[in-house]
Amino acid sequence: MLRSRFSVCVLGVALGCGVMCACAPRAFAKQHETASAATQLEKLSGEYTNAPEPDTPLSFYVQNGKLVVESERMVPRELNPVSATEFAIPDSKTTYRFKVDADGKGASVVNSSDPIERFDRTGDAVHHVFHDYVRTEAMIPMRDGVKLHAVILKPTDIQGPLPFLIQRTPYGVDMTSRGFIFAARPELARDGYIYVGEDIRGRYKSEGEFVMSRPMVDHKDPKAVDESTDAYDTVDWLLKNVPGNNGRAGFVGTSYPGFLAMAAGIDPHPAVKCVSPQAPMIDVWMGDDFFHNGAFRQTYGYDYAIGLETSKEGAEVSYGKNVDGYVYFLKRGSFEQDVKQSGSKELPTWKLFLEHPAYDSVWSSRGVEHHLNAVQVPVLSVGGYYDQEDMWGPQEEYASLEPHDDKHANFLVLGPWRHGSWASSSRHLGNVQYGESIGKEFRAQIEAKFFAHYLKDEPGFDLEDTASFQTGSNKWMRYQHFPPEGSQPTALHLGSDGKLSWGDVKTGAKTTYVSDPANPVPYRRRPIQPTYSDGSEWFNWLTEDQRFVADRKDVATWKIPVKKDLVATGEVMADLWVSTTGTDGDFVVKLIDQYPEDDADPKMRGYQLMTNEEIFRGRYLDGFNRPRAIRAGDVREFKWSLHDVDHVFKAGHTMVVQVQSTWFPLYDRNPQTYVQNIMTAKPEDYKPATITIYSDKQHDSNVQVPLMNQCDAVECF
Repeated sequence: MLRSRFSVCVLGVALGCGVMCACAPRAFAKQHETASAATQLEKLSGEYTNAPEPDTPLSFYVQNGKLVVESERMVPRELNPVSATEFAIPDSKTTYRFKVDADGKGASVVNSSDPIERFDRTGDAVHHVFHDYVRTEAMIPMRDGVKLHAVILKPTDIQGPLPFLIQRTPYGVDMTSRGFIFAARPELARDGYIYVGEDIRGRYKSEGEFVMSRPMVDHKDPKAVDESTDAYDTVDWLLKNVPGNNGRAGFVGTSYPGFLAMAAGIDPHPAVKCVSPQAPMIDVWMGDDFFHNGAFRQTYGYDYAIGLETSKEGAEVSYGKNVDGYVYFLKRGSFEQDVKQSGSKELPTWKLFLEHPAYDSVWSSRGVEHHLNAVQVPVLSVGGYYDQEDMWGPQEEYASLEPHDDKHANFLVLGPWRHGSWASSSRHLGNVQYGESIGKEFRAQIEAKFFAHYLKDEPGFDLEDTASFQTGSNKWMRYQHFPPEGSQPTALHLGSDGKLSWGDVKTGAKTTYVSDPANPVPYRRRPIQPTYSDGSEWFNWLTEDQRFVADRKDVATWKIPVKKDLVATGEVMADLWVSTTGTDGDFVVKLIDQYPEDDADPKMRGYQLMTNEEIFRGRYLDGFNRPRAIRAGDVREFKWSLHDVDHVFKAGHTMVVQVQSTWFPLYDRNPQTYVQNIMTAKPEDYKPATITIYSDKQHDSNVQVPLMNQCDAVECF
């Protein structure tokens, strides 16, 4: 019996051993392969930083057997292995490619979409806080029965009632998601709000008719609608239909959404406690987007209207394959021809351009500044000194509200940003380096604390009035008012032989150039691409080195060397005494900081960086609503703003002033022969004109610079 048992046992063991011995190498190999793969992934884990842009490093780590990537602005994403050192982002052609050291440990990584941008390993992986959200959609009824489409993101992992943070937009809200808000506004996303994105009337999934820069209406009329009433009705519905709110709402937005945020602060719903209009389109004729001082922004007016009015969901613009926009618009001539040759129907905003070139009631009714006669809720206006689209808006908004700010709730932030680039964590703009992430500092120290204070009663918002990042010195400044006390407009005179001077004008001078509409001065290096096309140089053109036009005969230039640091803070004004052989004309003035040839940064050696620039259309000298011909040969004074500045002209640099009469095709060409409507000018109307700029005691052509540190000519120049 015992033997039998033993035999059975031996047989069983033998059979078992046979099975086990056959499988063991494979099982062991699979386990070893899994362990090896996990070890290999762990060796890639870590934080990787791009040296030129160190403020948003990537973190890679292993989770559930997968390599995961995240950053401060990127929610965690599992990656799919392509090879031992390459991993793909799901639903994308983009991969991350690692280089490893001799021990197989990750040393650096590149993204295949930008392989030049290398991230080097700088430490252990960092895990960031990312809230979870429930996403819902709603059609919110307005007072006239029109329903607007909204996406609502409500945090599920935060206890207690939360305020609403609302952005209304013409650009579509379907992409609104957890990943979207952390990428766009990471600091606000982490603070925890019920985030609402809403399509405005006539755009994307909202009902009704879209009207570009919809005019304000009389709010005493209960049936009248505008962007302010739509914001009011949106808040009212949200309070009643979204549980878990704390009864407060704030609005934020950049560009067109910035205009919409300001509209929400005009006769606001009682629950609206603050708004932050950022680069808002305050008046698209006076100085935002479509016109500047009467000069028409030809490329932008053409491109933007196609993008917003061709369909409910946007459209792309093309000038043709490899076609230079400079040539494209030069061949067409007037804007009337642009419209006729566009291949598109006549769009509503194009029709406004053609029929209302001057500042009449059609445009003034769209001017938000005319309605800013009270600070009804705290306002944080944000703008960029290098904003290529809406530099004028935030500055005008702040200035319009400031006289009514008896509760000290009108705030301003200005930085050396292009349009909306405070959303970036970059340390530079174009070739200009700032040494720190000024966008990140603004978002964390000012924007996030502004909303937390007014929507959650949290402490920490300490901005008294204005924060400005001063270029040249590259440091944040805080002011009790802008411009600050002590800023003194000081005339920089346009003298003889291309020389600038301070103090009294002692000798007379004339500077002459010929402006030819057939050969206009380009506003940026060619070729000129459609505004928002791939590879477009539109975004940073205000920081472009102006030496590319310095040798043109139709660009007049004056210079003066700087011996001592010179601080300019406030509004720069152009004051020219000019005659022309034509009967109309445009005048462009640029204030430029020219870097020395031995600058520490090789990219900036001899660089001509604009600090201020603006155009004025001569026909509007007597009023923007009253175009008049200029009498040929008459000497007339033209005075206009070149906007605000906060800049230090460093010792060893050179101050430069340039004057020209074309800036193409950003601005349409002035025929220089007076016609009733430049939009419909004929080819024969465009004629060369001789421009003369006068500098003498009776005709003191100058640029007024707001100096903070007054000094005499011997000391500073």
